[in-house]
Parts: sequence; C-alpha cells; structure tokens
Amino acid sequence: MNSAGLLVDPLLGLVITALVWLTPSLTSPTLPFGVRIPAARVNAPVIAEQRGRYRWMVGVGGAGVIAVCTTLTATTHFGFPGMSPLLLAALALAAFARANRAIAAVKRDEDWYRGLRQGVVADTSLRTETERFPWLWSIPALLIVAATAVTGVVVYPSVPERLPVHFNAVGHADNYATKSIGSVFFLVFTQAGVTALLLGLSWFSFRARPELDPARPVDSARRHRRFSVRAVVCLLLLAACVNLSMFVAAWSMWHTGSLSPFLVLLPLLVGLLVVVGVALRTGQAGSRLPAADGAAREPETGMVQRDDDRYWHVAGSFYANRTDPSLMVQKRSGFGWTFNFGNPRALVLLVLIVGVPLLLPLIVH
Repeated sequence: MNSAGLLVDPLLGLVITALVWLTPSLTSPTLPFGVRIPAARVNAPVIAEQRGRYRWMVGVGGAGVIAVCTTLTATTHFGFPGMSPLLLAALALAAFARANRAIAAVKRDEDWYRGLRQGVVADTSLRTETERFPWLWSIPALLIVAATAVTGVVVYPSVPERLPVHFNAVGHADNYATKSIGSVFFLVFTQAGVTALLLGLSWFSFRARPELDPARPVDSARRHRRFSVRAVVCLLLLAACVNLSMFVAAWSMWHTGSLSPFLVLLPLLVGLLVVVGVALRTGQAGSRLPAADGAAREPETGMVQRDDDRYWHVAGSFYANRTDPSLMVQKRSGFGWTFNFGNPRALVLLVLIVGVPLLLPLIVH
C-alpha cells in the first residue's frame, strides 16, 4: 500500500483540527462561540472556561480520531477516504454547541443586557464610496482553468480509451470510463464551475451588509472595508489553489493512470494556510486589526450592538431573519460570510450551489 496515500487522511485531519482549534481566536470578543454579548462582559469567567474546554475537546478528541482512523485505514478495509475529516467536523460542532449553550445560559441567567442601550448603526459611505472589487486576484484561477483546457486539447489524441475517473485513498484507479469529451474534460468543466461559483460568492459577499459596532462606528467601518477586501482576495486565491489541485489530478488521469493524493491536495493545503494566516491577522469582521490613528479618541456613543441571538440557530451557525433583506451576512464563527436562510433568494442560490455539482457528472457523461 502506498505510504504517501496513507498520510493524506491524517494530514487533512491535522489541518482541520488546527482550524477548528483556532476558530475562537478569529471571531470578535463580543461573539464568543456565536453568542452576542456586551463589551463589558468579554472577560466573564464562563467565556475563558468554555474556551479552554472547547480547545481541550478538540485537541484531545482530534488526536484520538486521527489515530483511530489512520489505524483502521492502514490495517483493515473499514476506513474510507475522508473519514477522519467528517468525524472531526462532528466533534468540533458538538464542542462548539456545548460552549454556546453554556455561555448563553449564563448570559440569560445574569441578564447581561439589562439597562443597556442597544442599537444598530449604518455608514452610508460604504455604499456611496465602495471599495473596488479585487478582480485582478481572479486571474490566477482563470489562467489555470485555461491552461488545463489547453493541455486537455493537446493530449486528447493520446489519452487511453479506458480512462481512470476515480481513485482510492492511496491513488490507485478503481473506476474507469470510455474516452469521450465528457470524461476527458470532466475536471476542466468542474474547474470552470468552481471558479464561477467562487467568483459569484465573492461578489455577493463583497456587497454583504456590514455589521458595525454602534459604540465606535467610524473605526468599525474602516475595519469592515479592510476585512472585506482581504477575505475576498483569500477566496479568489483559494479558487486558484483548488483549480491547481484539479489540474494535477487531470494530468494524472490523462498520463499515468494513478495519482499521488499528497500532490493533488498540496495546492489546496497551501491555499488553506494562506486563508488561516490572513484570518489570524485580520479576524472576523476585522476584529484583530489594530486601531487606526485617532480611533482610540473616537467618542463612545454609549450603545451596544443589538442582542440578535434569536435569529441565529444551531449554536449560532445559521442565520434566518425574514425581515432582513440581506442575502449574506458575516459569520459568527470562523472567517467570512454565511447565507441569510430567511431570504428566499438565498435558498435559491444554495440550491444551485448544491445541485449543480450533483448534476454535472450526469451532464458531461
């Protein structure tokens, strides 16, 4: 069995464990584990306690999941590709939900918002003097799609009549298809679809409703601008890395009949590391950015952000507000945006995102 292939699943597991372990560091201090709290409560003992428990569960539980899944994959036929990432995602969600419930309970019992002025603030300059969408950062992803398509045209005559179209965890072909435009260029079509999807999501995200702090609206708007640009650039670079991974996979299909899972995943892992690095420097909604000159002297308005927990469900992971026309809003955990599931347009877009990849194999074959 290919030892390099056996390293792929634990490597993905380590990356996912590190990502979810870092998640509490990315969000605003007033949104610990998806719970909206006033700034005066960010140092409440329950928050530090739950952060420690969450990281202990993720660290120890993640190590156990990786060890068990790697052993099963190496010694039996029970393991399957992606088993440890799926289990780790479930573990992270359970740990996050536990912390969310604990903090929400203390917030409710101690009535943290009693006597506070809650409000929502808007900055019209974010619409009238918008940042430019960073289109140039989409060029690498588009060039890789073009390069893959041109390569496919050049090698098409020499591609074998029985083309490997699926590989197991160690990179050996385990399913074949008859040579055709659809089977040979399947990954090219997938690249084009992924690139179009990520460009579309980037555009909608860039125009998403900002969530400004009513206590310091000016500095909050500045942070939002920098966050939006950086997050979209990360998304476009990630699209390029995904396309490069598919180029490596396509080259293996066309030439060797086997592939190296590590080489296929390497560009994707590099892209994820870039996203994590930017997220750690920027923080969700720019929460980790340094204050601008003069921002510390910005007069406090005496208001706190509105307690809108009732619109966030499943431990603050899903936003559903029918009265909010926004298509996308900033996430409460992690880095980036999520859909407003109370908006019918968002549901239509989600159906397209999920449905098109499922229908693509039927269309091209």
